This record gives sequence, C-alpha cells and structure tokens, in this order.
Amino acid sequence: MPRALICLLACLSLATLPAGAQQADPSPAQSRLGINLNGPTDWNAEIPFVDVFRLSRQWISQRQGEGWGKGPALQRDANGWVTQLEANCWADTPMCTIRGGHFPKGRYTCLYEGQGQIEFWGGAQVAEQQPGRIVVEVKPDAEVVWLRLRATNPQDYVRNIRVVMPGCEATHRQAPFRPGFLVQWKSMNTIRFMDWMLTNHDLPGTWAERPTPQYCNFTERGVPVEVMVDLCNRLKVNPWFCMPHRADDDYVRQFAAYVHEHLDPSLHVVLEYSNEVWNSIFPQNRYAQQKGQELGLGPKERPWEGGGMYHSRRSLEIFRLWEDVFEGRSRLVRVISWQAVNPWWMEHIILPTDEAHAHCDAIGIAPYFGPLIPPTTSKDGRPGADKIVDWTVDQLLDHVEQMTLPEAIEAIKQQKVIADRFSLKLVAYEAGQHLVGLGAAQNNDRLTRRLMQANRHPRMGAIYTKYLDAWKAAGGDLMCMFSSVGNWGKYGSWGLAEYCDETENDQPKLKAVMDWVRNNPR
Repeated sequence: MPRALICLLACLSLATLPAGAQQADPSPAQSRLGINLNGPTDWNAEIPFVDVFRLSRQWISQRQGEGWGKGPALQRDANGWVTQLEANCWADTPMCTIRGGHFPKGRYTCLYEGQGQIEFWGGAQVAEQQPGRIVVEVKPDAEVVWLRLRATNPQDYVRNIRVVMPGCEATHRQAPFRPGFLVQWKSMNTIRFMDWMLTNHDLPGTWAERPTPQYCNFTERGVPVEVMVDLCNRLKVNPWFCMPHRADDDYVRQFAAYVHEHLDPSLHVVLEYSNEVWNSIFPQNRYAQQKGQELGLGPKERPWEGGGMYHSRRSLEIFRLWEDVFEGRSRLVRVISWQAVNPWWMEHIILPTDEAHAHCDAIGIAPYFGPLIPPTTSKDGRPGADKIVDWTVDQLLDHVEQMTLPEAIEAIKQQKVIADRFSLKLVAYEAGQHLVGLGAAQNNDRLTRRLMQANRHPRMGAIYTKYLDAWKAAGGDLMCMFSSVGNWGKYGSWGLAEYCDETENDQPKLKAVMDWVRNNPR
C-alpha cells in the first residue's frame, strides 16, 4: 500500500460507523447533543491538529550537568519562541505523549524559520535535513516525540516551528484539523470549548494577553478564538464559549466582535461565564467569592453565597456586552450554570440575583451519574473503594443503573421544574458517567482498573442510551457530553473514546451516543 494512503488512513481514524449503520448523521441543526472537547495538552489523545507542535508542552530549560529541567530561565519573545540560549544549555518539548502510541506513525515534516539547530529524540529519528525543513521518521512503537532546540541565533532565532503529520505538509495551512477529528463531531449541535479555552486555569483577563494563532503553542494560553471559529465554520456547528473569570470588559467586547465578524451567520453562540464557579477546586470559585465580598454581596459569614451572586451579576454584564456587539440577542443563547444536585442554589441565589432569570435563556447543569467513590464505605452504606474493588463489573454496573443513574435523572427533573417556573430552557453543560475515586481512592489501582472495565463494558452503552432517553423525556434541551477523546486513568475515564484510532465498535459509550444522535433528530 502506498505510504501516502497509509498516512491518510491514520489521519482518518475515529471516523468509522459501526457495522450495519444505515442512517446518515443528522445535520448539527437537527441534533440535540453537543460535545466538550478534550483540552490542549501534549497528552491529548484526540490529536485535533495536523501540526502536532500546536500541542507541544511549554519549553523545558536544560543545562548540561544539571538535573532535568534545571536550566536557566529562558528568554522568549512575545509569541513564546526562545530568542537565545546560554552556553551548554538547550530547551526540550514533548509532543504526542500518548500511552500505547495511539497516534499516526510515519514521516513527519518539521518546518521552521530562523537559524539554529533542532534535534529529535525519543520515538523519532531524523531522516532528511536542510535549513528550514527536517523530515522525521516516527517509529511504530513511539509513545512520545521530543523536539530539542539545541542552538538558536539571537539575530535570527528559530521560530514558527511546525511538526506536520505524514501527508499533510502541502495542506496544513489550509486544512489544519485532522480529518478524522472533523468527521467524528460533525453531527453535534454544539462544541463546548471550556477546556480548549483553559477556563479552569487562572489566566490573565486582558485582550493583549489572549492566546493568538502566532503563539508558539496552544497549551500555555489556550486555543485562540480564531481557531475555534474556524472549526465551527467548517463543521457548521454552534460554539459554546466560556468567558474567562478574569476577563475584563474590553476582552469580552473584542472576543465578541471577532465572533460576530467571522462566525457563519447561520450559527448561534452559546455563552457562559466561566465554568463551575460553584466548584471549590477551581480558581474561579475563590475569585467569585472575593469579588462578592468586595461588592458586599450576600452574608459575610457565608461568602460562598456572595460568590454565587457575583456569578449571576457578572454573567449578566457579559451577556449585555455580547448583545451590544451583536445588536440584539437573536443569535445568542445565554446560559447561567450551577450545580445539578442542589436546586436550592438555582432557585434562591442564582436566578433571583439582579433578576437574572429575566436576562438569560437557559439554566445549565451537569447531571453526571456516578458513583463518586470514597476510600471507605460510609456509615449510611454508600459503597467505598474497600467494597467496590471486590465487586464484579456487572455488580458495579448494577449499582450504577439501579442507584446512581436514578439519582441523576431525579436531579434533571427537579431542575426542569425550576427552568419551567422561570420560562427558561434546561441545558447540560457537561454530562455522562462520573465513575471516579475520591481522595486516597484515586490511588487504588484495583479500583481504577474496575472503573475502566466498567466504562468499556457493553452495558455502559445501554446505560448511556437510558440516560439520554431520560433527558429527552424530561424535556431537556441541549446536552453537551463530557468529553470527546482522552486517556483514562485514576482521575477518571471521561472520554467517550480513549484514543483517536478507536472506532464506535471499540467503545460502547461512544457508539451509544452517536447512535442516539442518529436516531433522535431534533
């Protein structure tokens, strides 16, 4: 088989329909489901870009004779490129750090500008080299590709590095996305960019510090709005943007202005302020509580209530900025989100603050089904890791289907009552299984293996179908699954698939979701 054809088939992975599938995917406008994309990291197993350097890690400074990463602070330009190196120093960065080597192999092309010396190591070997262009053979068993900047000329430093997948050198600028990635999510109604925007990071909120297409990678600052809009235009899929919690008004206006000018006018924008501001593990929770105290919102002895009030107030301010740029709200879906399992917050804090219910279109929840597993079984009988590790996979799935799934469905119903009371839509900003250990249980290898086995089991697909049917029956609107493709492990098995070279036949929950899209047009 010709090399070019082999490379094309690799790039098209994760695009195969299950055997016997007859019905074509509905268009995004006919779909009820959306997807949360996996975040920009070097271990992102989805591999959305044909230029894999886009997901390279921040430069690691090295000095000869010192320990790993013990080199001096690197001098970098405004776009993150290393402008000079001290004597006996260099900089490393990994790409495609994917367990099991589940990414296309073959000859990658490294293109760059400037003068210097680039080396490859790990799973890659240089096959051809000339100034500005290096051809690298990635070994079949490679699990990571390392790029090393060994030398750079300060007067003409190495920059604009691209490491392009086999067969994509001539087209990577016009076709920046991996074809299989595009095909997989083309039938989704909406793509939520929470992780692509690094929403859960404590990033600066000024437009000057935003991610740009010229920045050396997408892992430090997030994926630029230009790239997200381009993806949605190609797929004709609605974007869901999460405005950063520190974003100032100028950032919001500039972001909205770019979207208004460049997004396909047939598409809507789903708009949300930050993500899970209720969740104490994220910096936006602490930020909102601080802002709430500064503004005198809520009782001083319960700063978390003031944080919820600030979330509502800032959401409305952001909505108004977008409405001004878009000259109305006909293309906007304004979402205020909060915790699914505690409807008191939505009813008594979130929606009443500044009459938020009158200035948004939907309430958002994440009605995951569990269980969340503590290290030990609780006094009320909630099973912990000490008990679940001795269960069979079927026993675990019995517990999911008979106990935790009904709890999630009940939370959906309760939130739908509130949404109806305020004449709002009910949407799910995230959704799916939530089988994961808590605290010390995360380090229980037996538990992790059991949870991963449950996620791969055919019954998990049937449970997903039951879950999605319950959402539809309750009157839920858009539901964004969490998440697309990502490595599974002790922190959860979030991806509908684990690797980009898997198909629907490999992953029952992926097949269930895509079958549901095909069988349930809007």
